[in-house]
Amino acid sequence: MEIGLANKYNLEDKNAMEVIMSTTAALEKIARLLGDSIQLQDRSKVIVRDPKQLRQKIEPVVRAAVLGEESDRSIACWLVRECALASGVIPSSIHDFYLARGRGEIRDDFTVPAINLRAIPFYAAKAVFRACQQVEAKALIFEIARSEIGYSAQRPSEYATCILGGAIAEGYQGPVFIQGDHYQVSAKKYAVDPEGELGTIRNLALESMKAGFFNIDIDTSTLVDLSQSTIPAQQETNYSLSAELAAFIRAHEPERITISLGGEIGEVGGRNSTEPELRAYMDGFIDTLGRNAANAPGLSKISIQTGTSHGGVVLPDGSIAQVKVDFQTLKELSAVAKEYGMGGAVQHGASTLPEEAFSRFAESNALEVHLATGFQNIMYDRLPQDLLDTIHAYLRENHGNERKPEQTDEQFYYNTRKRAIGPFKDELWNLSHDVREPIEDAWENQFTLLFDRLNIAGTKAEIEEFIQPVAIHEPLSSYLGETVEEEDTRDLAD
Repeated sequence: MEIGLANKYNLEDKNAMEVIMSTTAALEKIARLLGDSIQLQDRSKVIVRDPKQLRQKIEPVVRAAVLGEESDRSIACWLVRECALASGVIPSSIHDFYLARGRGEIRDDFTVPAINLRAIPFYAAKAVFRACQQVEAKALIFEIARSEIGYSAQRPSEYATCILGGAIAEGYQGPVFIQGDHYQVSAKKYAVDPEGELGTIRNLALESMKAGFFNIDIDTSTLVDLSQSTIPAQQETNYSLSAELAAFIRAHEPERITISLGGEIGEVGGRNSTEPELRAYMDGFIDTLGRNAANAPGLSKISIQTGTSHGGVVLPDGSIAQVKVDFQTLKELSAVAKEYGMGGAVQHGASTLPEEAFSRFAESNALEVHLATGFQNIMYDRLPQDLLDTIHAYLRENHGNERKPEQTDEQFYYNTRKRAIGPFKDELWNLSHDVREPIEDAWENQFTLLFDRLNIAGTKAEIEEFIQPVAIHEPLSSYLGETVEEEDTRDLAD
C-alpha cells in the first residue's frame, strides 16, 4: 500500500510520509471493525478467514464509508471492495451476456431489472440479494443516474460500496452488475460550454469505472434536434457525441473488461420512439465510432421511449395516474436492435406501473427495464410522521420555487421528495430497526414480485455460462482523490 501512496504523493514533500502513516493507521482502525474475519496482508490484500463473521460485521464498515469521518470514508470503500473480491463478489460487465442474447443464444422471454436504489442502498441491496437468491436469479443490475448521484449525495464509490456490502452481508457470490444510468448531457450546460459539459461526463465515467461500474448508459438524447427536416439530421448530434464518449470509455476501460455501453434515441417523457430513429442513430453511431476507435466494441443495448415518464404522473390527490406503455413498439424495436448485434431495447421509468404490467415487458422481449421511484415510495410511505413533517418543511423552504401554481401539497411533495434523500442521509441511515425492518420487508416482497413478473428466475445458470468475472483490484491510492463538488442536476433525468 505504501508504494501506491508514494506514487500518488510526492515523497519530496515533507508531508508525504505523514499522509502515508495516517492513511495506514486509518485503514488498520477500520479493519478492526471486522475482527478476526479477515487478514490484511501487507495492508494491501484481504484474505477472508471467517466468511460468516465477515457477513455479520460488514455493516459497520459500510456505515463508515457513508457516515464516517471524511478521512475514513474512501478507505472504508476500498476495504469493502477488497472484502467483496476476496469473498467471490465481483463487479462485472453484462456486455457478453447481452450480445449472446442478441445472437439468439439466450432465451428472450425475460427482462433484466435495472434497479436504482437512491436511499439507504445497503439495506435495499440486502433485500435484493435475498430475493434473487431465492429464485436463483443473477440477471439483474444495480444502477444510479448522474442526477441521483447529485441529490442523493453519494458518489459512485459510495454507491458501489453499499451494493457490494449488501452482497457480502447476504452471502451472495458471483458477478454483480453496477451501472451508471443516464450519464446524461445537460442541454442547458452544453449550450453554454459544450466541451466543459462533455468533460464532466468523461470524468464521471472515469470515476465510475474506478469504483467498479462496468456498465454505463451514455445519454446524449437531450441534444436530439427535432427542428431538422430529416431523422438522420435530428439524431446526428446525439449519435456523434454518444460515439465520441463511447470511444473515450473504450480507451480507458480496465484491462480484460469490456464495459457494457447503452445508448438512447429519445428522452423519456416525450413521444414514442420509431424504427427510423433507431436505425438513423445506430447507423450514425457505428460509422462515427469506427472513425474514432476502429474495431472497438459498440453498444450492447439501446434505450427507447414508449410512453412512461420518470417518477410517474401524480394526480392532485397524490395517487399515480395510469400510464400506458406501447409494448408493441417495445417488441418491434427490440427485434431491430438485435439486427445491430445488441441484446434488445431498454424501457426507462417503469417502477410505478401497475403490478400486472411488468409481465408484459418479458412478453415483449424487452431486454432491460429501469426501476426506481416505486422503491423510494415504499420507504416514504413507512417513515415516521415527525420525520416526514420535517422533510416536508425542508422541501417547502428549499424547493418551493419548483412548485407549479396548480399543484396540490401531495403533488409538490411527491415530485420533490427525492431531493431530501441527500440532506436527510443521516436520519434515513439511522432509522431505528423497528422502523427500517418493515421497509426492508416491503422491498424484499416487491423485488420478489418483480423478479417473478420479469421472469428472471433461473438466470443464474445463464449468467454463469456467458459471464466470466474478472477481479479488478484498485489500489487504495485511487480511492483517495479530491472531493467532487456537488452539481445542479435538476434538468437531468433519473
